[in-house]
Amino acid sequence: MSTVLAQPREQSTPAAAAITVGEDVDLIEWYYEQGYSDGMPVVPPTPAKVDAMLAALGGDPGYLECRVPPRWGGLTREVLAINMVMAGCKPSYAPVVRAAMLALCDPAFNLNGVQATTHMACPLLIVNGPIAREIGMNAGCNVFGSGNRANATIGRAIRLILLNVGGGWPGDLDKSTLGHPGKYTYSIAENEEVSPFAPYHVEKGYKADESTVFVFAAEAPHSVVNHVSNDAEGVLKSVCSAMSTFAHNTAVASGHCAVVLGPEHAATIAKQGWKRNDIKNFLWMHSGNKFGELAFNHKYGKVYNRNLPVWYERELDSWIPIVPNPDNIHLFVAGGEAGRFSAFIPGWGNMTVPVLRPIGERAAASDGPVCIDGTCFL
Repeated sequence: MSTVLAQPREQSTPAAAAITVGEDVDLIEWYYEQGYSDGMPVVPPTPAKVDAMLAALGGDPGYLECRVPPRWGGLTREVLAINMVMAGCKPSYAPVVRAAMLALCDPAFNLNGVQATTHMACPLLIVNGPIAREIGMNAGCNVFGSGNRANATIGRAIRLILLNVGGGWPGDLDKSTLGHPGKYTYSIAENEEVSPFAPYHVEKGYKADESTVFVFAAEAPHSVVNHVSNDAEGVLKSVCSAMSTFAHNTAVASGHCAVVLGPEHAATIAKQGWKRNDIKNFLWMHSGNKFGELAFNHKYGKVYNRNLPVWYERELDSWIPIVPNPDNIHLFVAGGEAGRFSAFIPGWGNMTVPVLRPIGERAAASDGPVCIDGTCFL
């Protein structure tokens, strides 16, 4: 006989139930039949595996971490542990998944809307700090692809929770017309070791030895290729080209976007002394569209996109930036050291705000200066 745990299906159910099944039962198929899978086989959550995961989460299985929309199911530590086991996570990944779920359930992120939208957006996680290296996250070659357990299973655990606890099942509460492969797993780390710039979380005021997770409602990465430019402006004009269309959601609904510079492109930019703010300001100033393009030159009548900021001019020749200000461009360095490629990642629009959250207990503030790309602040 085998004993496995089944997570509660109703909010009123306080705890998972231990179920004993016969030795002749195929546990992989049994979990498919229970409807807990994302379409891929899950790891059966035996009591021993769940206990180990619970210990990494701090015990107290009934502790309610958050409620997950749109079903608003209760994510207790026990339910969190079960989904992490089913995803194939190691216990050492627990702090990252927990912090990511708390960030996703921050009201600013609007997970209720992200889960239920017809758009293809889904949560992208980007981890910074020592924990990414400690648990072996991939920040290098094929960073958005397969082959790394931490990246794959952390992202998958988030998806299983969004399905099993949040109720975001395709065709039911998830109304996405197309979706994209990131809805299986969409989790990476910034390549701090090869980046010529301060890490993203340091730019935002954290210390380098702290760890954070950034969550962003994102489309799939849009490739940016430039094999010829040996100067910052040349590389960044290619990024601007990828940003400057009126087909992605950020162009028509404003909000936030992300740019992931490959290490070769980042090195080309940095050798000319450019810093993070230089890059973001350049991208903001040199990307965008004319309002007439967004409005199809009034071919279908004067239909103004209400999601664009009210202060944008609505004249046909008016220049419309991709995002309202440079700080709405979230800049990272990731990927392999060979290949002059980068990526532009549009967001869902102004219906969501990315959230950056510390992983674990945040360290006490330093008494010394915080230094970002060579500039220090007391």
